[in-house]
Amino acid sequence: MTELIAARVREAATRLGLAHLSANLAELLDRADTDKLGYLELLDLVTGEETAVKDSRRYHHALKLAGLPHHKTLDEFVFSFQPDLDVRKVRDLATLAFIETHTNVALLGPPDALLAFLETL
Repeated sequence: MTELIAARVREAATRLGLAHLSANLAELLDRADTDKLGYLELLDLVTGEETAVKDSRRYHHALKLAGLPHHKTLDEFVFSFQPDLDVRKVRDLATLAFIETHTNVALLGPPDALLAFLETL
């Protein structure tokens, strides 16, 4: 691809609000060339990546607007605080496999402990 065409694509991507495409055009084209993607597959790659970036940005913005004091992950959860908690069961619940199998899950305990646990999922 000539630099003139690349510059036009970057400019059009910027005007359309496709910042990821504009910034990563060469990398995306290299991936398409390496994987020998067809035109439709290249478009799928570009739109998929752009969608993922926008979804991630939207998620982080919503998290910031929620005003939560801090974001915790399951990896940060201190299991020694709740010694009766089975770590394997918790990690199994975190996979959310129970949703696919349409299985009910009941969490019992003090509300503050449950809330702290659920925030980590």
